[in-house]
Amino acid sequence: MHASNAKKIEPEGGEWTPTSWQRKPAAQQPVYPDPVALQEVLSQLARLPPLVTSWEIETLKQQLAEATRGERFLLQGGDCSESFADCESSSIAYKLKILLQMGLVLTQSGRKRVIRVGRFAGQYAKPRSADTETREGVTLPTYRGDMINRGGFTVADRTPNPELLLRAYERSALTINFIRSLVDGGFADLHHPEYWELGFMSKSPLAAEYRRMVESLGDSLRFMETLIGSPVSEINRVDFFTSHEGLQLYYEQAQTRQVPRRDGWYNLSTHFPWIGDRTRALGGAHLEYFRGIANPIAVKVGATMTPEEALALTEILNPANEPGRLTFIHRLGADRVEAMLPGLVKAMQGHGRQVLWCCDPMHGNTETTASGIKTRRFEKILAELEASFHILRDCGAHLGGVHFELTGDNVTECIGGSCGLTEADLSRAYRSQLDPRLNYEQALEMTLLLARLMSQRPLAKRG
Repeated sequence: MHASNAKKIEPEGGEWTPTSWQRKPAAQQPVYPDPVALQEVLSQLARLPPLVTSWEIETLKQQLAEATRGERFLLQGGDCSESFADCESSSIAYKLKILLQMGLVLTQSGRKRVIRVGRFAGQYAKPRSADTETREGVTLPTYRGDMINRGGFTVADRTPNPELLLRAYERSALTINFIRSLVDGGFADLHHPEYWELGFMSKSPLAAEYRRMVESLGDSLRFMETLIGSPVSEINRVDFFTSHEGLQLYYEQAQTRQVPRRDGWYNLSTHFPWIGDRTRALGGAHLEYFRGIANPIAVKVGATMTPEEALALTEILNPANEPGRLTFIHRLGADRVEAMLPGLVKAMQGHGRQVLWCCDPMHGNTETTASGIKTRRFEKILAELEASFHILRDCGAHLGGVHFELTGDNVTECIGGSCGLTEADLSRAYRSQLDPRLNYEQALEMTLLLARLMSQRPLAKRG
C-alpha cells in the first residue's frame, strides 16, 4: 500500500470485486511491517458476524431518498475520531442524548422527520496531512487513529499494528450493541425526553428554550393520544444509524459481503460510509471500492472540488442515478461557500443528478491559534450553515442535512457560542486527539438556530 496521496487519474472500467481497489493507487493507507500478520487479522474479521444488517442499510437508503426529495432531514454527528478509551457507557449515552435532543428540536421546528446518524462505532481512523511526525530530532509515523497505531511517541506506539483492526471491530460492536439496547429499551421514548437531559445542562441559558419546546411537544403528543383514545406506542423508539469514513480499505473489505436474497455486496461494518475529501481521487482506490457496495454512501466535498469533478463522481458512484444512494457533504468554509456552492449545485441540476446536499460547516473553518491550538469559531460555523441554506434554496434545491463534529461532553474546543468560550478557555477541557468538536451546549445552540432558519422565523440577534 502507498502512504502518499493518490494521483488523480481517470477511472478504469472492469469487473468490481471487494478486492479490486487493490489495483488502484490507495491514498492515506498505513504501511504494515508484517503482511502475513495483516492477512491473518483480515481473515478473522471476514469470519466475524456483521455489525449491521442489509435491511437496516436499505431502510436508511429509503429514508435518504426521502431526504433528497425534501421529505426528511439528515442529522449526522459525533466525534472527529473515536478512541478506544472512550468506549464506555456514559460517553456513548451522552452522544446519543445530544443527537436525540438535536433531532427533537429539528423535528419540532422543521416539521420533517429526522434521520439520526451517529458518527461513531467505527470512526477509529483519520487521514493526515503528513506521513511522519518529528519531535526533538526523532521522526516516527504519524498517529492515524486507534485502529491503526497509538498516540504515544515511541516506535512501538507508532508502528501500524493489524491487531488494532480487531480491537476497532470489538469496540464498534460494543458501541452498537449498547446503542441498540438503549433505543429498543425506550431510551428514545418521546413520552420521556427527560431521560435525555445532561446533568450539567441545567445551568445553560439554552435550557429554558429547550424545555419549552419539549413541553410543547408533550402537550401535542398527549392531545393526539386523547383523540385516538390510546397511547402512540410507535413513538417510544427511533431508527438510529451509524457512519464512519471508509478510510482503511482493508478493514472495509473484510466486512464486505453478499447476503441471502439480495443482489450486490454490502459493507456490513456500518450503515453509511463516506469518502473523505483527501481520498476522493477519480482514479483512486477509494472510489473503486465505494462504487461497488450497495450501501448509501457520501463524499466530502472540499474547496478544491470543481463542478466537473463533482459530476464525474456522481457518474462513477451512482451511475443509475438512484435517489438516496449518494450524499454530498460539502465542507467549503464560510469564506468560500458563496463562491463555490452555486456552481456545484447547478452542475448537478443541469445533468439531472440525484444528490442529497448535506452541510459540514466544521472542517472548512478550522484554524490554529497563536499558541498552536487547533480550534473552530462558532460564528464561522453558523455563517457557513446559514449561507448554505440560502444558496441551496435560491438555486431551487434544498439543504437536506447537516454533519457536525460534536460531543455530549462539557469540553472547551471551539470558540464562541452562548457559553462564551474564548481562546483562553481552550486549554481548560480540550480532550480531542485531533479536530475540535462542538460541546453539548454549542451543539444544541447551533441546532436551535438551524431550527429557526428551517421554520423561516428570523434568527435572533447575537451579542
